[in-house]
Amino acid sequence: MDSLRIAATSCSPLIDFDPATGILRIEGESYPENSFEFYAPVFAWLEEFLRQPAGRIVLSVGLSYLNTSSIKCMIDVLDMLDAAHGAGRPACVEWHYDSENDRALDMAEEFREDVSLPFEILAR
Repeated sequence: MDSLRIAATSCSPLIDFDPATGILRIEGESYPENSFEFYAPVFAWLEEFLRQPAGRIVLSVGLSYLNTSSIKCMIDVLDMLDAAHGAGRPACVEWHYDSENDRALDMAEEFREDVSLPFEILAR
């Protein structure tokens, strides 16, 4: 399976998904014109990856801003990982946030409340 890499822009995050390590990195700001179109390759790649008998998957997030539709897309990604975790696939989230940004911490905590997989919130 090939890696998935989408370069960051001023309004969309870096997506870096390496099947060898099982790490999906999403970093930057996320307010693309059409979030669902932007995240479609991520959903497709993740679905295919989760069908493989591979090891653990780590979602490493470092998003400083998400618009409403990006939040919905992130919920969809988290739901996919949560379902995989519930089915026995090792999966976890490492959510990195700016310690100066209380809203970012609140958002991470809200996401953590919605899933059962291990979810670590890390200040930077």
